Amino acid sequence: MDHDRPAPRHQSSPRNLTTLLERVRHAGRHDTDVSLEAILDAVGRRSFAPFLLIAGLITLAPLVGDIPGVPTLMASLVVLTAAQLLLGRRHLWLPRCLLRRRVSRRRFVRLIIWLETPAGWIDRLLRARLVRLARPPAHLPVALVCLLIGLAMPPMELVPFTANGAGLALTLFGLALLAEDGLLILMAYALTIGTLALVVVGLL
Repeated sequence: MDHDRPAPRHQSSPRNLTTLLERVRHAGRHDTDVSLEAILDAVGRRSFAPFLLIAGLITLAPLVGDIPGVPTLMASLVVLTAAQLLLGRRHLWLPRCLLRRRVSRRRFVRLIIWLETPAGWIDRLLRARLVRLARPPAHLPVALVCLLIGLAMPPMELVPFTANGAGLALTLFGLALLAEDGLLILMAYALTIGTLALVVVGLL
């Protein structure tokens, strides 16, 4: 795979989970293993919400997120995504050491199938509401909270179930930004506070 090729320019940001999964399913379809670069190219790099959503889903998924080191890898993606969102970048940049990380296609397809089952149900719950909480400049506090989650994810591997809480919070933030759903933003804030509190208690 040519890591220097430009990302596709024709794709707009997916507006719901079903569309995101449809694009991700075709990532690197001709490769034995699926790289992070192929996944990101499949969803396009002009919107940051899909990257938060992908990181959250992978961390949350029992087929992948429980693998040692995966939460830390996703933490790197979240920190870089949130930092660039705060800096006002219009396209996401990631270092090659992350882009080259791969997962077996068999495990990848199992993850997509696992996610497709609830995707339609989740999409029916999404709607534009309290949109001021999900539109600029409200995306800046979201980015700050996601940055905090990313920095806290490595020690979460030492506290059972907290990484799953972080994954769910990132998933909610990603879905909320895609659908401009401010209610999900509020839920994600509350979940983040609870998860970080558990991490602090668990490490003491």
